[in-house]
Amino acid sequence: MSRNEGAGVSGRATISDVARTARTGKTSVSRYLNGEQNLLSDDLKQRIEDAIRTLDYRPSQMARSLKGGQTRLIGLIIADITNPYSVDILRGVEAACREHGFTLLVCNTNNEVNQEQHYLQLLSSYRVEGIVVNAVGMREEALSMLQQSSLPMVLIDRKIPGFACDVVGLNNQEAATLATEHLIQQGFEAILFLSEPIGSVNTRLERLHAFQRTMQQHADLLAAHDEVTLNNNQKLEQQLSDFNRRHRGMRKAVLSANGALTLQIARAMRRLGIRWGNDIGLLGFDELEWAELAGVGITTLKQPTYEMGFSALEQLLKRIQGAQEPVSEQAFSGELIIRGSTSLQPH
Repeated sequence: MSRNEGAGVSGRATISDVARTARTGKTSVSRYLNGEQNLLSDDLKQRIEDAIRTLDYRPSQMARSLKGGQTRLIGLIIADITNPYSVDILRGVEAACREHGFTLLVCNTNNEVNQEQHYLQLLSSYRVEGIVVNAVGMREEALSMLQQSSLPMVLIDRKIPGFACDVVGLNNQEAATLATEHLIQQGFEAILFLSEPIGSVNTRLERLHAFQRTMQQHADLLAAHDEVTLNNNQKLEQQLSDFNRRHRGMRKAVLSANGALTLQIARAMRRLGIRWGNDIGLLGFDELEWAELAGVGITTLKQPTYEMGFSALEQLLKRIQGAQEPVSEQAFSGELIIRGSTSLQPH
């Protein structure tokens, strides 16, 4: 018999095909597949084994999982797969899934509300056992779907207002204070905190407030804050030019709220002919692979993103297993990676 002869209409062998080829019933084949081979004679085991090999039969893991009530599937919803932060989070979640015998389904919403809703519905239809969510850019409609879901869930980085849920993220107050104090210690007299539009995004708010509180302790220093969308290059250039011109003669620095924005700031400075580490200081949240190679190097506040992803999945597994303890918030400490961009020498 050729490999697929006697296979189902789809060309893929079924358990019935295996039973027919082995001259036995489906129950015996099921016992063989489920590890109950001690209930079968040596001759029958051999016939089933030969039939599986001849037909190239592969059991449906999804069907077997659904029958057992567990799919061993975890969903991960992220807003932007191109963001290095998200990639490291993904690596950590996936590694923890692998260690615990789960399979990860990754959904990239690209910050589009219709995609958020689509993937939430899709993951429910796939019967995932839990979801890890990076709620960057999530809209009200998608958030309400999350809140109505009975699925175990852990949020990474962003909290959702009014939504009691486990959260894993950076200790933003500690990290922003550390970054600001470094700039002050380096002798910068005017510091601009640049972020994407803050809205209700808790990470941006916490970093801004920590920056402002730290600067308020130094009445002789100048603190500024501005917001810009990632793709608005013209506005970003204007903000940097104005800040640079307004405080001519002072030692100036920019504190960037995240890695994606740090890249745009570096590009804008290049276009304007402003040199970080020479004309102006630059410190950005998130470690970036290229940061040490850019000019004199860019000082960054590194987040333990891989560890955060791994920890989020382990917290989710506790909930899947029925843990009833109160909602928790795990806050990781960041690490300051000092490079030439904050070593600006006095004029």
